Amino acid sequence: MGSKPWLQPAPTYRTLETYWDSDDDAPGPRCSHTLTAVAATKTHGPRLILFGGATAIEGGASSSAPGIRLAGVTNSVHSYDVLTRKWTRLRPAGEPPSPRAAHAAAAVGTMVVFQGGIGPAGHSTDDLYVLDLTNDKFKWHRVVVQGEGPGPRYGHVIDLVAQRYLVTVSGNDGKRVLSDAWALDTGQKPYVWQRLNPEGDRPSARMYATASARSDGMFLLCGGRDSSGVPLADAYGLLMHRNGQWEWTLAPGVAPSPRYQHAAVFVGARLHVTGGVLRGGRAVEGEAAIAVLDTAAGVWLDRNGLVTSSRNTKGHAEYDPSLELMRCCRHASASVGVRIYIYGGLRGDMLLDDFLVAENSPVQSDMNSPVLSPERAMNLSSPRFNQPNLSSFGMTPTSDDGSEFPSSASLSMDKNSMEKLREASAAEAEAANAVWQAAQAASSVPAEETSVSVSDDNSPAAETASDASDNDVDVHLHPRAVVVAKEAIGNLGGMVRQLSLDQFENESRRMIPSNNDLSYPTKKFTRQKSPQGLHKKVISTLLRPRNWKSPANRRFFLDSYEVGELCYAAEQIFMQEPTVLQLKAPVKVFGDLHGQFGDLMRLFDEYGFPSTAGDITYIDYLFLGDYVDRGQHSLETITLLLALKIEYPENVHLIRGNHEAADINALFGFRIECIERMGENDGIWAWTRFNQLFNYLPLAALIEKKIICMHGGIGRSIHSVEQIEKLERPITMDAGSIILMDLLWSDPTENDGIEGLRPNARGPGLVTFGPDRVTDFCKRNKLRLIIRAHECVMDGFERFAQGQLITLFSATNYCGTANNAGAILVVGRGLVIVPKLIHPLPPPIQSPETSPERVTDDAWMQELNIQRPPTPTRGRPQPDLDRSSLAYI
Repeated sequence: MGSKPWLQPAPTYRTLETYWDSDDDAPGPRCSHTLTAVAATKTHGPRLILFGGATAIEGGASSSAPGIRLAGVTNSVHSYDVLTRKWTRLRPAGEPPSPRAAHAAAAVGTMVVFQGGIGPAGHSTDDLYVLDLTNDKFKWHRVVVQGEGPGPRYGHVIDLVAQRYLVTVSGNDGKRVLSDAWALDTGQKPYVWQRLNPEGDRPSARMYATASARSDGMFLLCGGRDSSGVPLADAYGLLMHRNGQWEWTLAPGVAPSPRYQHAAVFVGARLHVTGGVLRGGRAVEGEAAIAVLDTAAGVWLDRNGLVTSSRNTKGHAEYDPSLELMRCCRHASASVGVRIYIYGGLRGDMLLDDFLVAENSPVQSDMNSPVLSPERAMNLSSPRFNQPNLSSFGMTPTSDDGSEFPSSASLSMDKNSMEKLREASAAEAEAANAVWQAAQAASSVPAEETSVSVSDDNSPAAETASDASDNDVDVHLHPRAVVVAKEAIGNLGGMVRQLSLDQFENESRRMIPSNNDLSYPTKKFTRQKSPQGLHKKVISTLLRPRNWKSPANRRFFLDSYEVGELCYAAEQIFMQEPTVLQLKAPVKVFGDLHGQFGDLMRLFDEYGFPSTAGDITYIDYLFLGDYVDRGQHSLETITLLLALKIEYPENVHLIRGNHEAADINALFGFRIECIERMGENDGIWAWTRFNQLFNYLPLAALIEKKIICMHGGIGRSIHSVEQIEKLERPITMDAGSIILMDLLWSDPTENDGIEGLRPNARGPGLVTFGPDRVTDFCKRNKLRLIIRAHECVMDGFERFAQGQLITLFSATNYCGTANNAGAILVVGRGLVIVPKLIHPLPPPIQSPETSPERVTDDAWMQELNIQRPPTPTRGRPQPDLDRSSLAYI
């Protein structure tokens, strides 16, 4: 879909203007420091944490002694706010690490871990120091680790692998250059370093190398200097197999130059390598100073494209200031979204305070061609934010009295859970903001320009959506909804009644609700065969509306190979479908499911299910996204829907939600569930493969050219259906610009009285749209109704803009606290829409099997929902925040 180049060259770096309040807040010139990206918190946006390094030089050209010596080693901490571009010096409480340089650092959620280095007193200890940035009370902690560890060293590397293991490799212990590798499991107490004995092609001993962990769990070691002082040009990937065995794999491709004392960081599947020196301390110059290792394609690239031989030369005929910026060493780099940041370094005998930035290619390589491992990986727009939650390192913020921080295992749902639900979700805002920043950086259109250039009523844009005549039968909501009585327990048959819409007291708005066109062609799909009827196996196992029970041991019944085959078969169908589906009534529309498979079975049981024994022969099924995260059975939900899509490709339809993105579902439960239920390596592989498939999902659906269905909304940028149709798939969140962000993330304003565009409490950069926007969009596109999901509503459905928009939510008792009903909308042949509801089940009377979604033994998802509260239920009290403040955008 679309002709885009496969290999994108290395980017060009430019100087970034920044701000600070006092000279003490500015980091100043330094080298041999660390720069680490930290995800947003409740009170702060994404930040870069700069720590330590050398701030002075002794010797040099003005000295009679040969060479230079680093001095002024510090332990100062500086924070750079990515959104405000402001530096601030931090003074955390607690005992800080000693002043040090040539140390190593890694992000663990909203914490930064530091280890090793060398200072005025010699080698630093191998203690782990943690800087906790979770709230405004920044604090240092020293982590107690039992047994033997890596020992004091400098010039080594460390990063978090598979969101769980701190891995450190190489360095110098003062006696020799090292080649060993160690891992510490942050999810298991007591903390113990394990010396690894990896299989495969082991890298030679080295120091001053770089390492960065790819989002799928591959740790990539690049370059360095060997024990003889020779710079190295190789790269090695370190992976852990499902049996717990680690393996080194030599990366293919020809590096532009050997180097050490350089910097490297992943963005998606692309490792961005900058600067460094050769033997004798001569800087890497020319085009070789900026390089990218594309681990999906297995090739090195510079700014001119593919590298086939070493290109390091001593400069170019023409002076290039952007390359001169990269003629440095001992600098540090980090990435936020698609941006790579570089600070400081050393050029000759001059310390640098340059702050540089570049954007990764907006067309990032997918990781579907894993050249470094047998396990597949995938393109994520914000890999440096895909870190575990705070409890994965066994800690939450400490109390002021210094008491030990509890692990996540001590958390449980308490009686204040409703208050937790009402709090705005800092975690979801952080994830949304990270994706927003990535999209804004990748977009060629500045954010401030996205709301202009709206065509007038006579322009082609006003005519794009439909050519249906205005005298066709109108769309209207049936005056009565079908409801399953909340008193019903177990077998719900016979407990169905109808209620007038006026009796829905929880619906936050009061308003009066306000034929077929067969002219468009329909496309016939060839059913994709899955090996040995795999999709039929999934359907026979899971499609049991009356008697499905959650597996006793929670082990998922498919392995990673079967998941891959199922995804491939469904992907082939999605690739043939348009970005905006064209559907005919009747259609049964489902809102957010969020892994609550028991609710899906209840809806199927009460109102029909997609089978020849059910109603698939005369009604289509449309699902509006958010199939995963939050609930305990995301795997069952997505695999059954994919299997149904394969079995009934013309009757079952899936579009994408905002949680069908790796940056989001890495944080809100799906990734954890895959690992918990399929094992570490199988789970990561399956999670990766599902997210590859999500990039192919259609983005909207038109029913009879009168009703448009989407996940989020029209936001600030969507004025015509054609804008959505022009989005090319596969598409990642960062590549989709503002249109995709609005389509998947925006919400209606709080009520019909709030018009225009307003900031969205989900996070900076996101908006809500008023009823005037809905009316204008429907008029321009000759539409009568928008059906969208994305927000929990108390009655399962809710009207807006005098009935021109309906929000639909199908999961009951969202996150175990909302106590909301779930609903579907049945769009009949005459475009009469009937809401059909189910209420939350009461707690189980005798056994958890009575209510599959109430299994209390599985505390991990409850803990996650406590730590990352959901977006507040629509129409319920909001936190006391200024919703009209432009600080939100």
